[in-house]
Amino acid sequence: MKRVIGVIGGVSLLVAALGAPQGAVAQRRDEPVWKPCGGQHGTGIFEPPAVPGRAANTEECASVRVPLDYGDPSRTISLALTRIRGTAAPGRDHLGVLLVNPGGPGASGRDLARRVAAQLPPGLSGRFDVVGFDPRGVGRSRPVLRCMSPGKLYDAPRPDYVPRDRREESVLADRARRYAEACGSRWNWLLPYMTTENSARDMDAIREALGERRINYLGYSYGTYLGAVYATLFPDRVGRMVLDSVVDPKGIWYESNLAQNVTFDRRHQDFLRWTARHNDLYRLGPTQKAVSFAWYAMRDRLRDHPAGGRLGPSELDDLYTVAGYSDLVWPQFAKAFSAYVRKGDAGPLLAAYRRNVETDAAAENSYAVYLAVQCRDAAWPRDWGVWRRDMTRMHSRAPFLTWSNAWYNAPCAFWPQRGGTPVGLRDDPRLPPILLIQAERDAATPYDGALRLRRLFTASRLVSATSGNHGVALDGNACVDRRLFAYLRDGVLPAPAPPAASDDARRAGAARTGTAGNGTGSAYGAARRPGIAADVRCAGNPEPVPAEERPVARAIAMGG
Repeated sequence: MKRVIGVIGGVSLLVAALGAPQGAVAQRRDEPVWKPCGGQHGTGIFEPPAVPGRAANTEECASVRVPLDYGDPSRTISLALTRIRGTAAPGRDHLGVLLVNPGGPGASGRDLARRVAAQLPPGLSGRFDVVGFDPRGVGRSRPVLRCMSPGKLYDAPRPDYVPRDRREESVLADRARRYAEACGSRWNWLLPYMTTENSARDMDAIREALGERRINYLGYSYGTYLGAVYATLFPDRVGRMVLDSVVDPKGIWYESNLAQNVTFDRRHQDFLRWTARHNDLYRLGPTQKAVSFAWYAMRDRLRDHPAGGRLGPSELDDLYTVAGYSDLVWPQFAKAFSAYVRKGDAGPLLAAYRRNVETDAAAENSYAVYLAVQCRDAAWPRDWGVWRRDMTRMHSRAPFLTWSNAWYNAPCAFWPQRGGTPVGLRDDPRLPPILLIQAERDAATPYDGALRLRRLFTASRLVSATSGNHGVALDGNACVDRRLFAYLRDGVLPAPAPPAASDDARRAGAARTGTAGNGTGSAYGAARRPGIAADVRCAGNPEPVPAEERPVARAIAMGG
């Protein structure tokens, strides 16, 4: 699930012309021709810092052609690349290409390349050529997948995600159906090939075009699943691989979204408890229960009286879902919450929405690609009654996200291309050791998924952080980054955790986060099995203080 915006606003589409589809041509793959980027960046989600010690012209852009269909490579499409060249001379000091992906599916990786190059330590950053790419259909790759005008898609206020009766549910289901039909009418020639497996093969085509025998890789969120699929398909072509905020390989994709409903609700409760602890400032109640009452009262009021005529309960859900990805926004969001509830001032709420929720053409492109990949990767229920049953049941225990998550993914119930069979991930003796990184209270990619992948890739090691932010590496956690840098530099991984560490880790985590006996259990349940626990456990970054107001870098904090 990639949470930034909501569901469907309306349809006005052109049908693709008959004949050769635009963007796909009969052409062999060529080596990329690198040129200065000229100020071009990806989707604008990141605001990448300058790279210390590197001239501006070392940021280069190119494209590479890859087969539309790897079973018939006669037609190709184009992928956009960005490279931050290392300064080390070729040979022993140069460690090759580090390919990066921020997740989604549907997020651009080109700005992430610049960010990663800037945040690696000086002794390491110059030893890699850091390369980001826009996956098929995304950003500056061609063709770019767009299904609807963003003005229609994001027209606000949208109907309440939580339907009160079958009529309201039918309105939302019809909107999801229309979006699926719109994508199918324009992109029927492309949608069959929008899969994670093809994206992994695209990565190998990039490796080949760059002249690399093996590729190093850093993937966040959905990028961890993409990396795991690549490792399964091409185990002898993997160099160093870092997977941060790990997608559970077991539930692709309907089941993983159900699991998210529970963990996002738990993380929302973390935010409400934090707000209660600062009741001297926010005045919303001294307990999580009191603040939760204020939250749902605010949501009900916005249903009848949208803030500024634009921000209703669905827009509120989209906004505060961002707080499930990163606690950096908690001070800003609690302040807006308080201003609305205590003073009737909707200004901070509207400002927070404009600052943190994207509703432009890049966001619609990202959403279209998200659906195209997830709906095609795996089978989804085609009977809406199954969705209704599951969401009704889950909403009773996890009301924060269940229905909004359902509508975000609901076009998959009506997608013109039925889902296939996901790649069966498997270990291989040719694989090098892989570094897994995971926050234990991550909402978007629950901790159990990292434990499961740790068990699947037997030579991997898991470094966890006792926090909940989605995307841990290069986010200021010195304990995590120290292991990351050692692995990238020397290929050195931490020693495996002893079998007895499982219950110790679980108890320590419960004591630290206050989850002992609360019945949630999801973050620590799998760790009860002997020998399946984090190999290294780092303290999470401190929670924010109310004076802080920082936007979240959402290109990492999306996906799952």
